[in-house]
Amino acid sequence: MLRDFAIVATAFEVDVIEARKAGMLGVVALALGTILPFIVGAAVAIAFGYTDAISITTIGAGAITYIVGPVTGAALGADSTVVAMSIATGVFKAVLVMVGTPLVARFIGLDNPRSAMAFGGLMGTVSGVAGGLAATDPKLVPYGALTATFHTGIGCLVGPSLLYLAVRAMVG
Repeated sequence: MLRDFAIVATAFEVDVIEARKAGMLGVVALALGTILPFIVGAAVAIAFGYTDAISITTIGAGAITYIVGPVTGAALGADSTVVAMSIATGVFKAVLVMVGTPLVARFIGLDNPRSAMAFGGLMGTVSGVAGGLAATDPKLVPYGALTATFHTGIGCLVGPSLLYLAVRAMVG
């Protein structure tokens, strides 16, 4: 909770005029940043031999964020091993984003508030985005964290509902 309070506190540094510039770009980034990691996480779950909709959805949700996985797993009644896998998936993603952001920032134009908001929306991991942007340019942290924060809420809403129903329709 303290980490989340610190992230919320960074939002006070956001210039509202800059934040409004993200507009539709931010919305699209949030949608892609929720769906694409879920698909990758679900594919990894299937590759590791999970065949039931609850396990696939829980591990896929963990790829959205390491908080969404356990929330989804608890809502669906997933086994504790699967919930642990979902957390590990999300932590792995957070570390990759944190370490990779400074390495790719220059190549992807991550140098202004708008690009930081799109990046935060696409990556979706508050920890990874905040750490990566802090190493890149500390002034960009509030913007990336602002959009990345929405992933937890969105994921907790769609993980155990829409995403589960979609996976269940595909795998039975």
